[in-house]
Amino acid sequence: MLELRPNCECCNNDLPPDSTEARICSFECTFCASCAETVLRGTCPNCGGELLPRPRRPADKLVNNPASGTRIHKPAGCATAG
Repeated sequence: MLELRPNCECCNNDLPPDSTEARICSFECTFCASCAETVLRGTCPNCGGELLPRPRRPADKLVNNPASGTRIHKPAGCATAG
């Protein structure tokens, strides 16, 4: 099951579970749409994978399967991307 991480690894902006702005790779590295498109140009700086829109979990399913609360912030990896 997807972790639904709460923030962008580059800029640390919040990405709630219902966000349409979240982008992920196959390892669930998570970025906002702005960083994914402008800074990272669609490629994950951690694994080289493709960044795609993150699926949204229905609100009623979040009760028993909550989003992750663990924030991951790696601005140095994003600064050297591209």
